[in-house]
Amino acid sequence: MARYTGPSYKKARHVGFSISETGKELARRPYGPGQHGNARKGKLSDYGTQLKEKQKVRFMYGLNEKQFKKTFKEAEKLKGIHGTNFLRLLESRLDNLVYRIGFSTTRRGARQLVNHGHITVNGKKVDIPSYRVKVGDVISLKEDDKNLKIVTESLAKITKRVDFITYDENKMEATYVRLPERNELNADIDEALIVEFYNK
Repeated sequence: MARYTGPSYKKARHVGFSISETGKELARRPYGPGQHGNARKGKLSDYGTQLKEKQKVRFMYGLNEKQFKKTFKEAEKLKGIHGTNFLRLLESRLDNLVYRIGFSTTRRGARQLVNHGHITVNGKKVDIPSYRVKVGDVISLKEDDKNLKIVTESLAKITKRVDFITYDENKMEATYVRLPERNELNADIDEALIVEFYNK
């Protein structure tokens, strides 16, 4: 299944979850898209509930099904709680961290910045959005790209960053200082349902 590239608001309303984590998608119409979106309120089966949870997270991080399942399998091999490890691996993706830093207002925009070669990790250009950033790695913009209008506008909107990233405003670079704790990630995600979905 290919990555979804259509309207993010429609997908957010379909799963009843703010993919951007801002709540904007559901502010005006907190129900499914389409003519009968407000009327579809049937009770979901256990499978349906698990599938919906998986889709929430997959759409949020912008992965296709193959990438998502591969990351889930990788998390299975790590020590600790499977669901928490899975979310940590997703958070460690380069495109997600570029978004968390504030170089882009959306994960989709952050992926584009990476794809177009604007981002460096430890001084070297990395153009793979799924690149796994390690603790201690430094993420920055290429020197020629530090005045990109889209980046400066995005940075101007930042009011608070996550605690597992430190940011140097003078150098316009961020360090991934540690793995996130579960309580620092989205509380509206029930990763146990995703584990149940794949372990059937």
